[in-house]
Amino acid sequence: MVLHGAGSCKESHHDFARAAVALGLAAICFDQRGHGESGGRLGRDAIDDVVAVAVHLRAALGDPAAPLALRGSSMGGYLAIVAAEPAQAQAVVAICPASAAALKRGVRAGTLGFDADPEGLTELFDEHDLHKTVRSLSVPLLLMHAEGDEQVPVEHSRELAAGTRHPSSRLIAVPGGHHRSIQHDDEMQAVSLRFVAQALPAGGESRRACTT
Repeated sequence: MVLHGAGSCKESHHDFARAAVALGLAAICFDQRGHGESGGRLGRDAIDDVVAVAVHLRAALGDPAAPLALRGSSMGGYLAIVAAEPAQAQAVVAICPASAAALKRGVRAGTLGFDADPEGLTELFDEHDLHKTVRSLSVPLLLMHAEGDEQVPVEHSRELAAGTRHPSSRLIAVPGGHHRSIQHDDEMQAVSLRFVAQALPAGGESRRACTT
């Protein structure tokens, strides 16, 4: 499952979804509430939405227990980490994940570029601290961060990486770049897909791409 960042949309990540399909993986991209073609406002139920899409994807595959990986960037990276356990994911890839504190500041300032429920999102961010969540995460976590990121400092991912539990978890810090450079880099996409393929158990016979 591919989770876009604040103010983005599902179409921004079709390149990664196509690369996943080429490896025989099913992929789903969706517009979060208040983004793209989805109405409403993103709020406290953002994690529930991720879980609901996971159920949808598994149902489309005809396997309610199909292994799942979450891949998110920026705000999507935050959601991929905090939704991993509720969605019963077996692996997480978080690209330049935003912190709860930075997201709260953006919500209060109205600078994130989407329709938000400020009170609901603030409650969600207060309840789900990334450092605490990472320390409790039992599945492999791949953190990827451009050292030239002008929005989320790479030190944030370095701190998160220091708290990972799973032996396969790792941080890739890429020299230079910017906040959006890694998510569309062919080499980095290949690295993240290899990580996912190695983390997931052997899948079922039916694989197909879904986009909503």
